[in-house]
Amino acid sequence: MAELRITWCKSAIGYKQDQKDTIRKLGFRRLNQTVVHPDSPDVRGMVAKVQHLVVVEEGGAA
Repeated sequence: MAELRITWCKSAIGYKQDQKDTIRKLGFRRLNQTVVHPDSPDVRGMVAKVQHLVVVEEGGAA
């Protein structure tokens, strides 16, 4: 199954609480951290909500 490598690149300070919550739900603890999630509609929706704060790389199966 395809995976998404998501890197948190921009601070969430000054953005709405729901966007901060989405960053936390994606598994981020600190800025410039990278997490790997399976490519699913749920994760894609979360990434779309905070697309201005993260960078997404699409990868193949691990």
